[in-house]
Amino acid sequence: MRSRLSLAIAITTTAAVALAGCTKKNDNDTATGSADGKKTYKVAFVPKLQGVPYFEAMNAGGKAAATALGNVEWLYQGPTQADAAAQADIVRSYIQQKVDTLIVAPNDPDSMAPLLQQAKDAGIHVATADTDAPTSVREVFVNQATAEGIGQGLTDALLKAMGGKGKYAIVSCGQTAENLNSWIKVQQAYTKTKYPDTTIVDVVYAGEDQAKATQMATDLMNAHPDLTGLVGECTSSAPGVAQAVKDAGKIGKVFTVGLGTPQSMKPYLTDKSSSAAILWDVQNLGYLTAWAGTRIAEGKQFQATNDVSDKLPAVTYDAASKMLLLGPALAITSENVDQFNY
Repeated sequence: MRSRLSLAIAITTTAAVALAGCTKKNDNDTATGSADGKKTYKVAFVPKLQGVPYFEAMNAGGKAAATALGNVEWLYQGPTQADAAAQADIVRSYIQQKVDTLIVAPNDPDSMAPLLQQAKDAGIHVATADTDAPTSVREVFVNQATAEGIGQGLTDALLKAMGGKGKYAIVSCGQTAENLNSWIKVQQAYTKTKYPDTTIVDVVYAGEDQAKATQMATDLMNAHPDLTGLVGECTSSAPGVAQAVKDAGKIGKVFTVGLGTPQSMKPYLTDKSSSAAILWDVQNLGYLTAWAGTRIAEGKQFQATNDVSDKLPAVTYDAASKMLLLGPALAITSENVDQFNY
């Protein structure tokens, strides 16, 4: 009996130790935490297009925020072409991974809205950044600048170069991009009211293809010999239209502005084939995106004015539109272009 009792005690003790070991291992497997014991949140950002300077600068800002916050795992992946279906596949992958927050810059807001609903149904916080899906269930839109600020800034910069009158055309990118279309609407209305002697002769779409934007701008100049202005509505078409003017030998005759990243626009700002790039600090936009994604994952509310970082001490939030606003648009010229390393 003593032998049997001893054996039973031994088996019970061994089982308890084994169970304790399994429990501890499972705890380590499922819990995510930072060095100071806080929960680590997985914040995923899906840009329109990966590999272009603009979104790589946003990624750099997101990484910087993750380092500063200390409790964020920043995930970044986008399609290699500005394709809504390819972007949707990446979004589905992040839903399957059960990230804490999923942030998208949608190529097509209408087709993205149901996927954001799927993410929400799976318990994932959802947001948009850079460009919106306004009819979706997104909890916040991280906006770089107002549509009015960007559209009016582009128009004023171009018409200043054109002498306040003339004909110009717009070379945009994705035909369904919410942000680009909102800026174009502002340009059309603002041009009509403030510059009545100016006509927008056409709006064309080159996708996110700089070479195609150059060709389209060339075709526009050939179709309209009296054209004196071109707008590149995104970071690939801005250098594209400037290159077309340069190739045609029309610097000083046809003026261009656009939404180009500083270093991609520097050669054109220097040789005057571009008069200005209307943009914002893209790295700061990425930082704000990561910060916002972390905040909604933590269940925290946005304030009317938010102290995000030393560089972003007063970011405003509009509760009605659920929009965080980075700030006013910035005119980048040959004088200040070297302040930016992207």
